[in-house]
Amino acid sequence: MNPSYKLSPSDLTFLWDECQRCFYLKIVKKFNRPAMAFPSIFTRIDRLMKTFFYQLPANEISPELPPGKVAFADKWVYSAPITSPHHSASCYIRGIFDTVLLFDDQSYAVVDFKTTQPKAEHVEFYSRQLHAYSYALENPSPGKFSLEPVTTLGLLCVEPVEMTRTLQGKLAYEGQVTWLECPKDERAFLDFLEQVLAVLDQPEPPPANPDCGFCTYRHQSRETGY
Repeated sequence: MNPSYKLSPSDLTFLWDECQRCFYLKIVKKFNRPAMAFPSIFTRIDRLMKTFFYQLPANEISPELPPGKVAFADKWVYSAPITSPHHSASCYIRGIFDTVLLFDDQSYAVVDFKTTQPKAEHVEFYSRQLHAYSYALENPSPGKFSLEPVTTLGLLCVEPVEMTRTLQGKLAYEGQVTWLECPKDERAFLDFLEQVLAVLDQPEPPPANPDCGFCTYRHQSRETGY
């Protein structure tokens, strides 16, 4: 039976760009990088943002958005298998999206919250992640969570710019809010998955990225015998 690989939207964004060898080893060989410490404060900030915006009008995200509201957060998506006539392997997408807006016309937007300085390059960088959630929502595995049509993709960037003291004596960060819309191009996303399947179809992992610290460490460990 030909393999069907589980793809995480975040791996398609971060790990693929960082090192395709590490990507292959994780997906095909189930050999993961060592777990890295992730500061819990970012999880806390993410939760506070989602709680703040939940059920608020879409214009609280951006006045450029159609009328609607923040309707869903932190739900699992699981796509139907994605196949290609050019590759023996198939894949499917599984992950948890940040936030989905429901517009008054019954269409949807997939939104990621980011605590960061907004940059134009973020649109391209996070495009795969947003498209992966969108594809899984519109092409779910039977019985899995689904929404359609998804017409809008974007990032809500909150950049801390100032600290103030509240009337209750608490310290509070003030943030600049910026909406970055990502053009939806499902054909380009599926073409990208063709590249992914071409790598996963290989009998051996591809060469390491010379800048990958994990692969460098493993190579030096083998060389030194430590």
